[in-house]
Amino acid sequence: MDIQSIKNRFAIIGNSPALNHALNTAVQVANTDLSVLIVGESGVGKEVFSMIIHALSPRKHNPFIAVNCGAIPEGTIDSELFGHEKGSFTGAVDSRKGYFETVNGGTIFLDEIGEMPLGTQARLLRVLETGEYIRVGSSKVQKTDVRVIAATNRDLLEYTQQGDFRQDLYYRLSTVPIRVPALRDRKEDIPLLFRKFAADFSERYKTTSVQLDNAALQMIVNYYWPGNVRELKNIAEQVSVLSTDKLITADILQRFLPQRDINRSLALVAQSTGTGLSSATSQADFSTERDILYKLFFDLKKDMNDLKQMIFDVAHHQGYTPADPSSPNTLVPVYSDGEQPVNASLSPSWQGSNTNTPILLDHKDHHEEVEETLLLADREKEFITKALKKHKSRRRDAAAELGISERTLYRKIKEYDIQE
Repeated sequence: MDIQSIKNRFAIIGNSPALNHALNTAVQVANTDLSVLIVGESGVGKEVFSMIIHALSPRKHNPFIAVNCGAIPEGTIDSELFGHEKGSFTGAVDSRKGYFETVNGGTIFLDEIGEMPLGTQARLLRVLETGEYIRVGSSKVQKTDVRVIAATNRDLLEYTQQGDFRQDLYYRLSTVPIRVPALRDRKEDIPLLFRKFAADFSERYKTTSVQLDNAALQMIVNYYWPGNVRELKNIAEQVSVLSTDKLITADILQRFLPQRDINRSLALVAQSTGTGLSSATSQADFSTERDILYKLFFDLKKDMNDLKQMIFDVAHHQGYTPADPSSPNTLVPVYSDGEQPVNASLSPSWQGSNTNTPILLDHKDHHEEVEETLLLADREKEFITKALKKHKSRRRDAAAELGISERTLYRKIKEYDIQE
């Protein structure tokens, strides 16, 4: 079957070289029983590629099931995949078959494989290598003949280096890797996809299909599309339903696009063309890890001012007063008779012969630098914890709230040992 026929059959739109290469790889591997790892960002259509492989394989008349590993709680995923025996755990009132038993002879698609617990990864590796598994609560080894197709939007190789994904499982799954391109990497397909979605929604809602003018068309082509095809489809539906104008201008379209991602898109365009951005646009771009620290600066400044005031209050209580209020590093002693020594402005090298020699309080010493670093780390941890709590541990939403990538957020959670 040629590529165009596959596109027609599975409603795939686009002619970019990267998309065609991924489809060609899927067609070539379909007739084998090799494990396949589909890599791509969220929303690019990884599940469609798994269905293509199954539909073109000798297993096409046998069951196909898609399992989202990130949506199954860690305590029940073994039972879901491999089944369990009656009484094996609380609530196991009956024996239950797992997916590897019910899909025997077919294909199982494990989406978001990077979210799978390490213990389950070991069980999956055994299935891939020997075709054997054991139900939860059983000692009987069972056999299965299931083809495994996995997908991830994570960098699994980096996960293996962090100890969060088994290296042997990674290499076993990625016998044939297929990389599905992000929408921003197939810009020539974006206008085609938007027109298709707009036409579908106009037919569904019995309205006139919306059209983009040149400026709006250029905007969707240059937009970053962090949600990829899924986000483009959602935007097309919003515009089709909510816009009273059927000719969509850039100003109208901008109302439906998140401002943060528009700024990120402008930054990428400016970087690729060598042009600069205005200071306002640059300040609005929160796409780097440093931006989470920028949000802390105002609070940190207040904390430092409070710390300075505390030092001066302690110094005054102990008998020291600032010689110059504008100079926080200069303290002079006040003796019991109320007199002050002449030229007693203190510095780190000041030494006096009086037995009442004061102890220098220099607020820029090493101790305070360490204290400042700890304050900054605490603040960063506090912001991350609050964001995760606000979004109920949904890391993608929390990362968007903080203005950092999911990978950075994951690293910070590990670094600060944050319990979600």
